[in-house]
Amino acid sequence: LRRLLRKLARATRGSNRRAKVKAAIARVKARESDRRKDWVEKVSTDVARRFDVIAVENLKIRNMTRSARGTVEAPGRNVRAKAGLNRSIMAAAWGGLVRRLEDKAPGRVVKVNPAYTSQRCSACGIVDRQARESQARYRCRSCGYACNADVNAARNIAHAAGHAVSAREGPRVAGPVHREPQRDLLLVG
Repeated sequence: LRRLLRKLARATRGSNRRAKVKAAIARVKARESDRRKDWVEKVSTDVARRFDVIAVENLKIRNMTRSARGTVEAPGRNVRAKAGLNRSIMAAAWGGLVRRLEDKAPGRVVKVNPAYTSQRCSACGIVDRQARESQARYRCRSCGYACNADVNAARNIAHAAGHAVSAREGPRVAGPVHREPQRDLLLVG
């Protein structure tokens, strides 16, 4: 893509060569998009098949990817960095994954309020802004609990989701003991 973009910058406007380079860029971007959609489909299918309750943070992705450009009177700060972050958020397809999970696992997707999930200690429940030592490390100053920050946040999300579905509990060795009635099995017989 970078090579093609450089080639496009050197091509004369309105030339046949420029049109060919633009078409090649469009093909590369279409492949990128197809790869992203394929990943979302595969991951959402796998997750929907393996888990009874799927807890996700109810992130406001549109607000998160809003431009930091600002106005002429009040220009934004770190605009280029924010633009790069926005591109990476959009490339990760968070919204598409949640949408497909809701389609494939109706009623089993629990959206959790994201407030304080990364600042709350999953062991004692204390909320502390300084507990995040770095992007990757979490250490509670109250109880001393330490782990990866993402693991701590995931435990908080799972705890917030609660026991939304209790109809399918049971040991995982032999499969669920208590299951919801299966329509197809009720018709047989």
